[in-house]
Amino acid sequence: MLFSSIVFLFYFFPVVFVLYYVFSFSRRLQNIWLLISSLVFYAWGEPVYVFLMLASILFNSLMGYLVERRTKAWLKHLLLVVAVTGNLSVLFVFKYLQFILDMIMPASFKGFSFDLPLPIGISFFTFQALSYVVDVYRGTTRSENPFYVGLYISFFPQLIAGPIIQYNSIAEQIRNRKSSIDKISLGICRFTTGLGKKVLLSNCVASIADNVFQWSAIGTDKMTVPVMLAWLGSIAYTLQIYFDFSAYSDMAIGLGLCFGFKFKENFNYPYIAVSVSDFWRRWHISLTSWFREYVYFPLGGNKVRNQDKMVRNIFIVWLLTGIWHGANWTFIFWGLYYFIFQLAERFFEYPSKIKNNFLKHFYTLMVVSVGWVVFRADDLYQAGRFFMNMLGLNHNGFYSELAVMLIHENWVFLLMAVIFCMPIARNMNQILYQDENSRKVHIIFTFFYPLVLLSILIVSVCYLASGTYNPFIYFNF
Repeated sequence: MLFSSIVFLFYFFPVVFVLYYVFSFSRRLQNIWLLISSLVFYAWGEPVYVFLMLASILFNSLMGYLVERRTKAWLKHLLLVVAVTGNLSVLFVFKYLQFILDMIMPASFKGFSFDLPLPIGISFFTFQALSYVVDVYRGTTRSENPFYVGLYISFFPQLIAGPIIQYNSIAEQIRNRKSSIDKISLGICRFTTGLGKKVLLSNCVASIADNVFQWSAIGTDKMTVPVMLAWLGSIAYTLQIYFDFSAYSDMAIGLGLCFGFKFKENFNYPYIAVSVSDFWRRWHISLTSWFREYVYFPLGGNKVRNQDKMVRNIFIVWLLTGIWHGANWTFIFWGLYYFIFQLAERFFEYPSKIKNNFLKHFYTLMVVSVGWVVFRADDLYQAGRFFMNMLGLNHNGFYSELAVMLIHENWVFLLMAVIFCMPIARNMNQILYQDENSRKVHIIFTFFYPLVLLSILIVSVCYLASGTYNPFIYFNF
């Protein structure tokens, strides 16, 4: 079930929300209702795989219980290995087994398939389950009964595409969170903002990106993609994936607030970054934090005497980051691509040696945009063809009337997307509230803000009613 769907907006969420507050007299009943609602939410699109979700809940609850109650170090360690192996084995079978078989099977067996559809959000809820057991092993959180673990793993706002949450960050909220009108209103505003980003910005630029990448894949003998059109497609996808994924995070955080939960931010205007390292401190923050906490630091991080080990640690993290995104050589190459730039920035002490902020922003955006081409391409061959189009190496020319037409038809959405990639609205909001003398401005802002959000909601619903929406990109992961 999509957040940006009529079923969710007008049926599922209102029913869940109203009954949740009907049960305000009992936190236990509220939690039971949220757990049931979350399982229904997942079963709506994955009726069979809801049993996989239940199995994950029971397995990790049991592992957490056993790990905490064993006193012998070797036995605790063995149980942790069993828990990690069990979780990763499920992820491997559903997400990577066919990819491995395609590589090692002889040509006569090519095309053999287990026909296992990928459970939606399996990478996200598996990583959450893993972090729970590891934290119990470390002693940073206590083991819980299957009911609390189930709500943590399956909670529908962040179930399918994050943000990835550590149990110890919401353990107290599950028991003693407080709801208020302010939280609900803030949550609805945040959700509406995310809905607008998804429907009005991401989906509109997605039509440009999808078409350009498809035209490039057709081949130059059938469809020429000039340099100008190729760069437009690259820029459009760069905007699309940001607004698509950050929109989901906004909606998840907003929904959490509506039920009294406060989740950590997952994006912090990544396209204003001044380095690749800075970009990854701002992009998909929860995933970056997960790999840092559960892979990079246990390996020794950068606090190792041998620089070779530090390089090894960074390599492993970025290889796993690429693999996490999918069973395709494009994702592996994409992960190693960022490994190279992260390593280069460390050894050349970038960006401290460059003072010009424009150059630093330009460099970072170019690196990121090129990386998104690999990420978006069907395979490395198509990525190579797209790069050749961007560089004019396919005898494709530079100027494109089609690109001009697409810009002319979508310039409003493209301009809005570029503007809202930057913290202009946030900075204006801070200025308004810091200036104590602008009381009239505050009044006007307070009056127009809900009207703007209401307009965004109405226009978004109109777009959804016409059937013009796409699934979230990160549902595939």
